[in-house]
Amino acid sequence: MFVDVHAHLNDEKFEDIEKVVERAKNANVEKIITAGFDIESSLKNIEIAKKYEDVFVTVGVHPEMVDEVEENYLEKLKEMCKFEKVVAIGEIGLDYHFKDDNKELQKKVFIEQIELANLLNLPIVVHSRDAMGDTLEILKEHTPVCPSLLHCYSGSIESANEFIKLGFSFSFGGVVTFNNAKNVVKVVENLPIEKIMLETDCPYMAPVPYRGKINEPCFVPLVAKKIAEIKNIEIEKIEEKTTKNAKKMFKI
Repeated sequence: MFVDVHAHLNDEKFEDIEKVVERAKNANVEKIITAGFDIESSLKNIEIAKKYEDVFVTVGVHPEMVDEVEENYLEKLKEMCKFEKVVAIGEIGLDYHFKDDNKELQKKVFIEQIELANLLNLPIVVHSRDAMGDTLEILKEHTPVCPSLLHCYSGSIESANEFIKLGFSFSFGGVVTFNNAKNVVKVVENLPIEKIMLETDCPYMAPVPYRGKINEPCFVPLVAKKIAEIKNIEIEKIEEKTTKNAKKMFKI
């Protein structure tokens, strides 16, 4: 079976989640981790996970949402983590792509959530866009106590090796199938399979041949197929190893 370690079933584009989960199972994607990006979406994730046995949850505040963060957001996240299917704090991190005039606030919220994860003995799921240097610097100073994940990794293999020293693994989605994803392909080629997991980041970034359409967890095997081609190994080995990696990190 496959595991989609980073989806957004809480996105309004998904009108019928039951069918999305069913299509995933039919594609042998048997477990899905749906990621929060603020308090409301994290709560919605929990309600989804209560309905579906093989859906698990991360809760957290995304860097693009820090300007709207409430004063007591950490208490709310901590309370959510009492739900047994919360497997990580995420997605959290830094994103300077669209807005970089709030860097200090982004860093503050990122660090606070790392410390919450460490307090609760949970992994973190990190989002980093146009901020790899600062992300690495913060994680060196505030290293997660649990092995953790950089999702949709877009950095260099040199940076990846530094993150590995801090206990990180990396998840890849539809981007690996894009013609212009030469850097990502190089990273996948050079990473040990023990450090790789599969994701969709759905409903965004659907893999070829569905690029531009709504992405779904059922497309995970297309990502696995491409990674198998890049690493010149059987897709069955990708399936086996990435699932094992996900189960071990998130205890699912």
